[in-house]
Amino acid sequence: MKSKATAFVLAVCLFAPASFAANNEKEDDRVKDAGQVMKEILNIPEDIPQDLLDKAECVVILPSVLKGAFGVGGSYGRGVMICRSGEHYTGPWGAPALYALEGVSIGFQLGGQATDFVLLVMNPKGARSLLSSKVKLGADASAAAGPKGRTAEGATDIVMNAEILSYSRNKGLFAGISLEGSTLRSDGNANEKLYGRKLTAKEIIVDRKVAVPACAKQLVSLLDAKSPTNKSDPKSLE
Repeated sequence: MKSKATAFVLAVCLFAPASFAANNEKEDDRVKDAGQVMKEILNIPEDIPQDLLDKAECVVILPSVLKGAFGVGGSYGRGVMICRSGEHYTGPWGAPALYALEGVSIGFQLGGQATDFVLLVMNPKGARSLLSSKVKLGADASAAAGPKGRTAEGATDIVMNAEILSYSRNKGLFAGISLEGSTLRSDGNANEKLYGRKLTAKEIIVDRKVAVPACAKQLVSLLDAKSPTNKSDPKSLE
């Protein structure tokens, strides 16, 4: 009897790592895809203005969102949110949390192919909102279509004062896009699968309870290289 129990325990121990690896494979791929999308977008000649990226506290990347993912029924696009570390978002980029984008108002804009979205979170208030609860863009957090080009010079006051700026890439075209009316929320189940335990987005991003996973190394290295320093007005970060 004892030998059977021992064999059972050993079998569970051997099976558990393989089971976990299979369970989080989809989440690993999502993080890797986000890194690849960010790399490709930052290599577009007229991409996200450098001065805006340098002032962003966090970035949300949602790869390959399909038109069919938006509609009655509550399907959604999935991606990651990654922030600069430290109390005032002035440190290097840290581990990502997985997020979901939901909404019906933008479906008609997506065309028939998959669309990549990149959102810049431009101040601590916007970051705190996303880290603490489900956020409706344009209502709970001010949002605007982001300008593109080498700098944000000439952008309107609405754009410059927005908490979240959003961009899309569809059929090879990169542009700012309004996501007002859509919602962003932390994807708790996916975070548990990625990190192997239940964690809130705040625990991942602010409290730094986990290290950067291997699947996020490309994304973190890219952002550390492209925008190593937060150049926001220090007073705005308090």
